[in-house]
Amino acid sequence: MSGRLVILGSKGGPAIRPGGPSPTSSLIEIGGRRIVIDCGLGVARGLVEAGLALSELDLILITHLHSDHVLELGPLLHTAWTAGLKRPVRVFGPVGTKAVWDGFCASLSYDIALRIDDEGRPDIRALVTVAEFGEGVLLEEGGLTIEALRVEHPPVTECYALRLTQDGRVIVFSSDTAYFPPLAEFARDADILVHEAMHPDGVDRLVERTGNGARLKAHLLASHTMAADAGRIARDAGVAHLVLHHLVPADDPAIAEIHWTEQVRTSWDGALTIGRDGLDLPLPGSKHQRKTA
Repeated sequence: MSGRLVILGSKGGPAIRPGGPSPTSSLIEIGGRRIVIDCGLGVARGLVEAGLALSELDLILITHLHSDHVLELGPLLHTAWTAGLKRPVRVFGPVGTKAVWDGFCASLSYDIALRIDDEGRPDIRALVTVAEFGEGVLLEEGGLTIEALRVEHPPVTECYALRLTQDGRVIVFSSDTAYFPPLAEFARDADILVHEAMHPDGVDRLVERTGNGARLKAHLLASHTMAADAGRIARDAGVAHLVLHHLVPADDPAIAEIHWTEQVRTSWDGALTIGRDGLDLPLPGSKHQRKTA
């Protein structure tokens, strides 16, 4: 099988509303690996609904420590553990990720100890390892290479785009970022670029609904990428397919898929998909598959 990309949670920001999408998380299945990218609220449910047995978790990548990307890291691992996880799981994240995991384990120490003693489970703390990374290559293993690029997401300084390469296939995640032209080179010739996006018509309504007024609006404008600028990155990188993710706002009834598309089409005329919870996209064939097709 060629593998797949599943958008598990498509909205930017931690708030959830009735019937609305979940915060950010994704699944990549490639080369026999199962890789979760970010762990916003709802990631465990999203993985189960995508057909992944939680006991088969493999790698988890955290792009940065905003809560809509890391809130369910501990609960995901604990839920997988109660679902029968016995294999090692590796977590890669920026500086501070280990403290998040250790803090979660401390908060659940009673339950963890009880389940080890009463249910005979392995110690979850021995199954999970956390490696903290900066820019550069963070993993080379079995034909899979994962690289990180620091992007601009003020005031967060440890925030990274990710590039996954396996048998000639390249998938890039922008993470949260302001319009950042160096990302185009990092995403050069990617098969899929998964890029965050903000819609200009929804910013004021989002601020009014959420609160914090001018402070929140200033953060959004300084720290995120308008949809048209995501198109510019895709164009300059020469990618094959642009997928919009981490939509801000994702739950404004006045902004439909056609409105996102209109923004992107001012700068990008290639293959385009607007992310939504549960979106399941097949990956292109491997280099070998392409040669023999």
